[in-house]
Amino acid sequence: MRVAVTGTPGTGKTTATDRLDETVVHLNDAVREQAGGDDDAAASETGGGLVAGRDDERDSLIVDLDAAAKLVDERVAATDGPVVVESHLAHRLAADRVVVLRCRPDVLEDRLLERGEAPESAAENRESEALDVVTGEAVERHGDAVYEIETTEATPDETAAAIEQVVAGEREPAVGTVDYIEYV
Repeated sequence: MRVAVTGTPGTGKTTATDRLDETVVHLNDAVREQAGGDDDAAASETGGGLVAGRDDERDSLIVDLDAAAKLVDERVAATDGPVVVESHLAHRLAADRVVVLRCRPDVLEDRLLERGEAPESAAENRESEALDVVTGEAVERHGDAVYEIETTEATPDETAAAIEQVVAGEREPAVGTVDYIEYV
């Protein structure tokens, strides 16, 4: 089984999934490793480069989603249990269940600024969160297999426990339970 854990940057994806017992593919880490390391080695491991280019305006890497899907397929094939794919792009890949972590936009912006994001990037992500961009994309692709989890006041352990409930099938899909439109 594949479970995508996605959300706007700053919602707590990496911190929460680091606490899970399941196999976790940190997609952004794999992309950064390839970009900063031996491209030939990374390309041969995944069957193709994960980095498709660079977005100079946003100072970010562009991910080849086909190569990312192949990487996840390889990890799923090599694992007996569930595989959790963590990234703000995870909802764009095949998944049985999709967890969208949500955080109040003003708190999210503060988190991003504290970790050194450019003010323009933090503001763009705040607006994206207020407009439910990731949730909308997840529902469009995965329908009723989407689970929103509010993380603003939750500890990383509480968020991880909620993700574990989704993986175990102990939580019902829920979309529309989080609304930040007043932050637009």
